[in-house]
Amino acid sequence: MNPSVQWITLFYMILAGTAMGLAYDSYRVLSLKLRFPRWLNALLDLLYWIGSALLVFRMLYAGNQGQLRFYVILGLFLGVWIYFLIFSITVQRFVVMLIQSVQYMCRLLGRFIIIVIGGPILWLWRLIKGTLLLLGRILLYIFKLLLRLTKPIWVLPVRWVSPHLSRFYHSARIARITEWISGWRKREP
Repeated sequence: MNPSVQWITLFYMILAGTAMGLAYDSYRVLSLKLRFPRWLNALLDLLYWIGSALLVFRMLYAGNQGQLRFYVILGLFLGVWIYFLIFSITVQRFVVMLIQSVQYMCRLLGRFIIIVIGGPILWLWRLIKGTLLLLGRILLYIFKLLLRLTKPIWVLPVRWVSPHLSRFYHSARIARITEWISGWRKREP
């Protein structure tokens, strides 16, 4: 293997180490800000390492057809070290800013939906409710008015019939029938 292939492979491994550091920092900030459950953190750790391994072996295969040498491991460590030395704090701040921007946009979208969709629906609900309430009051007023207008027609017969109904209900014959029905109901299981 000639030195140019070795230098290209070393460069690829430095890039792969930097990418691993970038992915790790992004994942770490996201998991701290969004407070993932423990089981999800374990699953995401596993996915991170699987993705990192695939990236490293893909870059290794592109650099020198997959030959594992000492400078490959050195390049990975060098890339991660350079990343954490130079870019880590900037990337963490950027990811935090990105999370806050997404949260702000989600809140803004929620407010927009409430104003554009919820406002008219609420207005329509209030209109329907008010209309039904008004119709109910109008019908109640008409019913009361009809009762007052027809009072002479139905009050006199009720007054004439009610004493007769009271005497009929308290008569001996009705009392015997009610006693017989209540006794018959007690006998049936």
